[in-house]
Amino acid sequence: MSNLALSDLVGKSALALKAGASANLASIQSITQRMKLLALNALIEAAHAGEKGAGFSVVAQEVRVVSAEVERLAAALGHSLSDGVENLTQAVGRLADEARATRCVDLALNAVELIDRNLYERTCDVRWWATDAAVVDCAVQPTPEAVVYASERLGVILNAYTVYLDLWLCDLDGRVIANGRPETYPEVRGMRVGGEPWFREAMGLPNGDAFTAADVRAEPRLVGAQVATYCASVREEGRSDGRALGVLAIHFDWQPQARAIVEGIRLGAGEREGTRVMLLDARDRVIACSKGRGVLSEIYPLRTGGQPQGHYADERGHVVAFHETPGYETYRGLGWRGVIEQ
Repeated sequence: MSNLALSDLVGKSALALKAGASANLASIQSITQRMKLLALNALIEAAHAGEKGAGFSVVAQEVRVVSAEVERLAAALGHSLSDGVENLTQAVGRLADEARATRCVDLALNAVELIDRNLYERTCDVRWWATDAAVVDCAVQPTPEAVVYASERLGVILNAYTVYLDLWLCDLDGRVIANGRPETYPEVRGMRVGGEPWFREAMGLPNGDAFTAADVRAEPRLVGAQVATYCASVREEGRSDGRALGVLAIHFDWQPQARAIVEGIRLGAGEREGTRVMLLDARDRVIACSKGRGVLSEIYPLRTGGQPQGHYADERGHVVAFHETPGYETYRGLGWRGVIEQ
């Protein structure tokens, strides 16, 4: 049962309880009115009877006192019942809000876990392909024949792994000597990328088991596509401890994969319109958004309070739930978060 359904059900129950109790109160009030009329009639008859009706007058007075006391009790009961139902309704509302917010935290975790599992596979890919014989041979001696063969080999990989835009083999000076899609991106080969942060970080890798991951960005040399670039060092004879020969950079086609995740989070009926599902990087920059807003340009004003997960209501009354990446297998993540704004 959804939080809204729970709140609605308990709210209706509270109203039914109040209605039933109100009916009982109405009955008490009706009886009280009848007792008051009876007491009044008794006093009138006592007055007509003179001294013989004195005792009847005392009884009539007592009936009036009792009816007044019952009336006060009924009024107090009505106020108490009304306050009780109001408190119950508020408690149920708080419970439903907390359940809703907790569910949003779970959805935020689900979003960031899905992307982490995806990117873990990218780290495996780049380290594996960096040991490919054609790639290693081309890095050792980039003759025209070796370059053509390495490009063909990278092209075969791209045909099998459609989540990549291109694969670049770079020498130690930061020059791209081969790529997997020379027909699509003919200007890539020969480019100098030595100043790119991902290349500089890759040059510092200690062995063939290590990798680097760059921030998601728009890559102008790939027609402005949004990419997540992963790198590994190409080493002599493909050995992990071999001498570094170059860098293999693989460009993950970020936008469609990330969109599929944030738009695929399971929301209840009527929730999607008022919900924004996001992925934020370590700088709280929006790198994916179910509404398509602010991607790679917006810094989201997330308030975590130093906690890895949680929720709060912002100044607009929106529920904001978040969860930091838990990592996946050997991939520790990049400090990203899943965020749900509802």
